[in-house]
Amino acid sequence: MRHSSYDLPRLLAELDPHAELAERHLWLLHLLQWLRSAAPSVEVALSKAESFVAAIEADPELRLRLQLWWQRFSGTVDITTLLADFGFAPRTAMVTELADRLRLKLLPGTPETIDASELFSIALPHEFDARWLTALPEPLLQRLAALLTPPDAQQGIGFWRHALLGAITYCAGQILANGFSPELRLRMSEEARDQQPFHALIHDVENFRVEVVHGLRTPERLEQAEQRLRERLDACRAAIGTVYQHFADEGISVGLVFRLRQVRTRIVRVRQLLSCLTSEHPEQEAARLLAGFVSVGRDRRSLRHLWATNSSLLAAKVTERSAETGEHYISHNRNEYMEMVRRAAGGGLLMSATTLLKFGIAALAFSAFWGGFWAGVNYAISFVLIQLFHWTVATKQPAMTAPAMAAKLKDMQASDDVPATLQAFVDEVANLVRTQVAAILGNVLVVFPAALLLSLVVAQTFGSPPLTEEHAQEVLDSLHVLGPSALFAAFTGVLLFASSLIAGWVENWFVLHRLDSAIRYNPHFTRWLGRRRARRWGDFWRANISGFAANISLGLMLGLTPAIAGFFGLGLEVRHVTLSSGQLGAASATFGLDIVRHPAFWWALALLPVNGALNVLVSFYLAFRMALRAHNINGVERSRIYAAIRQRLRAKPASFFLP
Repeated sequence: MRHSSYDLPRLLAELDPHAELAERHLWLLHLLQWLRSAAPSVEVALSKAESFVAAIEADPELRLRLQLWWQRFSGTVDITTLLADFGFAPRTAMVTELADRLRLKLLPGTPETIDASELFSIALPHEFDARWLTALPEPLLQRLAALLTPPDAQQGIGFWRHALLGAITYCAGQILANGFSPELRLRMSEEARDQQPFHALIHDVENFRVEVVHGLRTPERLEQAEQRLRERLDACRAAIGTVYQHFADEGISVGLVFRLRQVRTRIVRVRQLLSCLTSEHPEQEAARLLAGFVSVGRDRRSLRHLWATNSSLLAAKVTERSAETGEHYISHNRNEYMEMVRRAAGGGLLMSATTLLKFGIAALAFSAFWGGFWAGVNYAISFVLIQLFHWTVATKQPAMTAPAMAAKLKDMQASDDVPATLQAFVDEVANLVRTQVAAILGNVLVVFPAALLLSLVVAQTFGSPPLTEEHAQEVLDSLHVLGPSALFAAFTGVLLFASSLIAGWVENWFVLHRLDSAIRYNPHFTRWLGRRRARRWGDFWRANISGFAANISLGLMLGLTPAIAGFFGLGLEVRHVTLSSGQLGAASATFGLDIVRHPAFWWALALLPVNGALNVLVSFYLAFRMALRAHNINGVERSRIYAAIRQRLRAKPASFFLP
């Protein structure tokens, strides 16, 4: 229905306090549609509101009908639920919440309801409604409040105050229930538990309600009761804040953070309701409150807001642990640099055997899925062995180091000495780039000759190289720098990032459920393993669970993704720079020294730096963006950072490559 088809005379003629419930609510919707038709001009909307109030004031019969309509509205619609609960998600499961929001978006609502929250969502769905509500002048609001009040009673004001007090009591009950929940209480600091901020909350709310309703002695008593309630709310919020300090040690759960956010938001809601009750300008406070509900309602229906909220929570779960791990992948001096080269060389050596095993699995001619599965198992076992030998695969580092860099960026925002912290950040960028170059060179410069040598040993032992000339030529063609390999390398960077997400989630789950403590102290484990061995196993799994999750998931994704993509006809492949280097070495063994006469060899060789750069940059970029979201870093002066990095490149370019 087009709201432009309504004008003021028609709206006033349709005002019928004796109509059915749905018809009475439809009149309210039509009135708001008429006001909203002024968009985007707030001034026009205010002019319309002024003309509506003036028309009611000029006609006693219209005024009586409006008062009767308001009496029936306030007597049937429960506005307390709107004031206390509007905008709060009733559940923590993202899938269930997504389905609920899709229902709100796709299915129409009905005005035949006594739920004020549902009616509000239908009546004021646009951001323009918040703008004109906020702009309503106080004299006009006072005139409207006077119109709704019968001449022989204060029913309009009494209804509003009663609804506000009911909403405050409801919110306080929710805050109290959450504050007493074991998952929050056990994570509060000992000092916060000793202060018992939640115990007297309902008592303070009741004292305030008595002063508002009865005004027993003097206005000072009301002010004192309000002040005590606000101080109690501040104490509850401070106690809730101590829970965040335990996330690093005890893990994060979606339900826990959801509950924390609900409590903090309800405390803010109570303060808003208090302002409406005690302000010297209650009408304006009420208009601001309803305008805020417009934005809250839009967020409550928004799929984008749901994704943003949940992705920021996922980012927090992953980056807090990845940042600590990532520090170990950045070298700061010559000794650490050479140690990284040594570890990368060890990883490259093992990956050469992985490459030949991959070709062996392909020779067995499994079906697409099983071939991809066993290739993934091969990769996963190799990555886990590299972890256990304390070696490294270069492309695993960016997704871990990015959160560490974002944490330093957050420190720079909070620092008083920005130039010094900016310089320290640029130093860390140089350290990171230099470490990454060392790791890639350590992998590539070892895996290529090692795969070549292993292939020659196979040829000497079995009389033929691992790859036929036809197969070797296919490998060289598949690695052509001008083909789709660059796209596949970027896609592999996405898989590298995904493995870091899985690692962060698994480690957080492991810590949240205290499985390391269960392994150390559970009677069944200690009886089976013995106390000392159980303790060692608990420490081992606590230290390595993240690496196991990352390596196994990455291996399986590298193996299975081409098979699954082929099922859907996508033709996606993976291009991991270390594996590509090993494949090039194995193909070179087939042709011998004649390989240097093959243009395809040089085209494939040219792919390796592009492959490595895309693996690294894509995974680092995705992890860095996620870490920025987790740390809520928005106003960083990026131009100053980029200028400082360019200055370092001009002044000391070698610092990005050599220690």
